[in-house]
Amino acid sequence: MLASWEYSTQVTCLVGDHRANRICIGMNVQNRPMYSLGTLHSQPALERPELLADPVRAALESWDLASHVEVVEIDPEHADTATLCEVAQVPAESGANCVIISGKRAGEERLAAVLVPAHRRADVNNAIKRLLDVRKCSFHPHERAVEETGMEYGGITPIGVPASWRVLIDPGVGDIDICVIGSGVRRSKILVPGHVLLNLPGAEVVPLAL
Repeated sequence: MLASWEYSTQVTCLVGDHRANRICIGMNVQNRPMYSLGTLHSQPALERPELLADPVRAALESWDLASHVEVVEIDPEHADTATLCEVAQVPAESGANCVIISGKRAGEERLAAVLVPAHRRADVNNAIKRLLDVRKCSFHPHERAVEETGMEYGGITPIGVPASWRVLIDPGVGDIDICVIGSGVRRSKILVPGHVLLNLPGAEVVPLAL
């Protein structure tokens, strides 16, 4: 839980229960958001297109809330959420994980990009199975997920997944002040307010997490 909130046109700091962790939201000289989370300091995502997978960049270019989306370069070896939280002093509750779930009904494959808070698990066998209306569903094979999204394993994000896929977001994501998610590549992460993610085009906000 956050202990305090203070807003300024120069810097806003949310000080959490973790003594060493600070979540800062401010405005740069161009009056654009900038986020600091642990040791991560972000830049507007569309100003660093080389840090985004092509489908992610394309999706952001057509999203009217893209100005709230920022990106930060990281060591690719730290792309795993738990590792990044440890090395960058990021609160574990600031992350959200995207998993690709697939199932079949009457021979038709149905897929969804599912986003849940990192400290919880996706309810694959109940909530997600019902939403996809399939008899059985499971995690999509890694190789196919990478090929079909055009993103790197460990960096897959709901932003920019194929238009035929459903995007399912647990409402708990909206409670995350600054959410850390994949950018489509392992060498960076996207930082974005959780409530903004709930407005991702085509997203369905439904309880999904255990």
